[in-house]
Parts: sequence; C-alpha cells; structure tokens
Amino acid sequence: MRLNDLDERIVHALAEDARRSYADIGAEVGLSAPAVKRRVDRLLAAGAITGFTVRVDPAALGWETEAVVELYCRHNTSPDDIRRGLARYPEVASASTVTGEADAIVQVFAEDVRHFERVLERIAGEPFVERTKSVLVLSPLLRRYTSGSPT
Repeated sequence: MRLNDLDERIVHALAEDARRSYADIGAEVGLSAPAVKRRVDRLLAAGAITGFTVRVDPAALGWETEAVVELYCRHNTSPDDIRRGLARYPEVASASTVTGEADAIVQVFAEDVRHFERVLERIAGEPFVERTKSVLVLSPLLRRYTSGSPT
C-alpha cells in the first residue's frame, strides 16, 4: 500500500506519539477525529500500520552498553536461519541482512562490556556464524522512529 500525503502525516503523528488522540491528530492534519480513526483503521487493515508500541530507553532497563555486530555466516545460511538463531537473545534489539562483505548487522544492548562480551561469544558460537566483527557505540547521535514526511 502506498500512503498518500494525508496518510503520511497521520502516520508521522502516530509515530511521534501513538497516545495522541484522533481529535488532536485531526486538528493537525485538517480532519475530524472520526475521519482520522477511519484512516487509521484502514491503514491497520492494509498492514501499513503494523501495531502500536512503547519505546523504552535501554539504559532504564540497566542496559547501558550498545554495540553493532557484523555477522559473517557459513555458506548456505539463509536469512531465516539467522533470524531464528538471533531471536533467542533478548540482548539483540535488531538484525538485518546487508550488502557488502558481512551477511548481517546486529544491534546488541548489554548491561556492560563484560555482559556484551558474553553475548558476543554466544552469538559467535552459533553453528551458522563463521566470524564476527563488532564495534561499541560511544554516543548515539540520531535515532528516528518516525515514518513519512514530517510536514
């Protein structure tokens, strides 16, 4: 489904704060609250909006160390194998297959460097992993959780 400008503005408003009322969003985009609700319901039914969630600062959970891990996988490892293998780790926040030398990029949160090292050793020991390369994040500079145009 391709979003039109009005749908993009509604999605952007929800991505910024999913707790906003339909009336508030409607005032911003020039629609009534019922019209916004109908559009949101349509976007949900079409799968353009996949759900509503809360964003939690990992540090608030005691996970103050962040790392990005490149995975280099054994021959014939499917993306589904990688997803299944990494899904068992609560420390893995996201994982994506990528172009380039690495097969996947994994975002990991841990309590501290020692915790990260233990997680990295477990991931590196997965049968589909040939090797890893990791970097620790010093300061996240920009994180966007929105979709669509901000205007």
